Amino acid sequence: MRARIPRGANQNNAQNMNSMIRQAQKMQDQITELQDDIEAREFTATAGGGAVELVMTGKKTIKSLTIQKEVIDPEDAETLQDLIISVVNEAVEQIEQTTEEEMSKITGGVSLPGLF
Repeated sequence: MRARIPRGANQNNAQNMNSMIRQAQKMQDQITELQDDIEAREFTATAGGGAVELVMTGKKTIKSLTIQKEVIDPEDAETLQDLIISVVNEAVEQIEQTTEEEMSKITGGVSLPGLF
């Protein structure tokens, strides 16, 4: 027995598939544009009440690190180390949070593994 396929059904399926492909391509273009935009941004983080300031690009490259003289104590290197670790972690968190928030606007909250 042969199934009867309504006329034009294959054409509608092809149109739907083409529409989905266009939407996926548009989303991919938006994601690429967002990635480029975030990588070009600078994120600033501070620690120790502003004693240590870090500027990091969206590519997670440190652009500058400023340390106030008051926190440079040869007898207490651990405190300075902790401040630097804290400020780097804060900047990375800012980048990741910004990326996640702005990506969800494009993807509608759907997680796309491997993008970031």
